[in-house]
Amino acid sequence: MRIGIDVGGTKIEIAALDDEGNERLRRRLPTPQGDYPATLQAIARLVDLCERELGERGSVGIGIPGAESPSSGLIRNANSTCLIGRPLRRDLEALLGREIRLANDANCFALSEACDGSARGAATVFGVILGTGVGGGLVVGGRALRGAHAIAGEWGHNPLGEADDAPPPCYCGRRGCIETYLSGPGLAADHFRHTGQQLDAPAIERAAAAGDAGCEATLQRFEARLGRALASVINLFDPEVVVLGGGLSNMQRLYRNLPARCGPHVFSDDFYTRIVPPAHGDSSGVRGAARLWD
Repeated sequence: MRIGIDVGGTKIEIAALDDEGNERLRRRLPTPQGDYPATLQAIARLVDLCERELGERGSVGIGIPGAESPSSGLIRNANSTCLIGRPLRRDLEALLGREIRLANDANCFALSEACDGSARGAATVFGVILGTGVGGGLVVGGRALRGAHAIAGEWGHNPLGEADDAPPPCYCGRRGCIETYLSGPGLAADHFRHTGQQLDAPAIERAAAAGDAGCEATLQRFEARLGRALASVINLFDPEVVVLGGGLSNMQRLYRNLPARCGPHVFSDDFYTRIVPPAHGDSSGVRGAARLWD
């Protein structure tokens, strides 16, 4: 039995998969806000609940919104800031009494979709998170790439290269990161800069579909930027499939419009990369965490 845990900003979710990838159990608890010891205890509680209910001990893989430093073993770059600077793997191994595997949540998403999701059978996959932030994960031959600095796939903090006089600031301390334009808050902020309207991404999409010219222009800017940003990854990694995840991946127009937005920036006469929605939706992260033991 493989147990996967997805540690998010608002919830901690657990799922247990059998050897064929079928889900045997799923549970979730609210994430203790800003409380590292309570977060550890919530994870341990979910593992204990799962194993008691199923009567079996399992391997444990965990996806987090950050990365483990290869040099120090401490968590860094985490949206859940209480994890930053903490030896999460070591603490959980002591608490659970076993080895665990730990990965960035975008890597888990990409791994899930590559194993038995929308990118099943593809040798190279780029999994994209377009949500509160922008993340990504790379999978080659069924394995998620970690990289020398444990940042493989973190395209969200590359500069987009817009010709702005004052590119928007990013929480990472830089300006003009892809995340500042292509996240949900980034889309809303861009719409406000151009129209003065304070609308979130779903409202912008609905208004554009109803014929609002300002909202349509905002989405066209978003698609042009996303196409250009994806093309830079395609030129470097050349994936067979790009899977979009996160809240913005629910915009169905992206799958119609992005190939034409990417193509002109891809260093190839032809453009074959498939851009697809996830098969497992917001369950992909926890399924991918379980598959860290495949």
